[in-house]
Amino acid sequence: MSILTTVHTLWLREMKRFLRNRSRLIGSIALPLIFLGILGTGFAGHFRYKGDVSYTEFIAPGILAMQLLFSSMFGGLSVLWDKQFGFMKEILVAPVSRIAIMTGKTIGTVTTSMLKALVFLVAMLATGLVKPSFSGLLLTLAFMILISAAFVSLGITFAARMSDPQGFQLIMNFVIMPIFFLSGALFPLEGLPVWLKALTYVNPLTYGVDGMRYALNGSAHFPPFLSLGVLFGFWLLTSLVGAWLFEKMPA
Repeated sequence: MSILTTVHTLWLREMKRFLRNRSRLIGSIALPLIFLGILGTGFAGHFRYKGDVSYTEFIAPGILAMQLLFSSMFGGLSVLWDKQFGFMKEILVAPVSRIAIMTGKTIGTVTTSMLKALVFLVAMLATGLVKPSFSGLLLTLAFMILISAAFVSLGITFAARMSDPQGFQLIMNFVIMPIFFLSGALFPLEGLPVWLKALTYVNPLTYGVDGMRYALNGSAHFPPFLSLGVLFGFWLLTSLVGAWLFEKMPA
């Protein structure tokens, strides 16, 4: 089996699993809407960012990043379930490249993650919550793909070293929540204490949130090309480490 056939087969498997379980799509939209509705409404009268950006508009890119982060990181869970049910062992001993296997799983998870996020993005566009230009929309999609690809690779990196799905979920919650809360998704980066600002600056999701905030409403803390560069570098790092660990994963 060729590399492209392997990648396509595993991508198609992820897509079929996603389309057959529509509750995953509905459930993935509910949490961002709750965050956006409750937080945006609750703080609307107490917050203005750079003059004319409301709190709901400010956190909208952060909530979009949250959805991408959650669905992407938990993509590694499918690797562990495949281990539990023996599917992963079957494909690992098959005469196909392990890099192709990881690539197929990664692209499949990125696709399903993007589909969930696009539904939320379309809802924001339809309600007028964000009004990006065409170039801003393209830039938003670029950031979404990079965020999803980087954190899918990170999730697979963790999954390659674990065997218990329940333990994986606990570890992911421990990793995901600090990444999200320290990304500037819910608060501006200006005026933070030095120690807190240092933590946000080393968080790769910070640059994804800030980049999408620039693309969707024109406000940003970092230059957008810096944010793209940091995210690309993080994706490259997680992909290389994930591929190395996936190659060493026992069948």
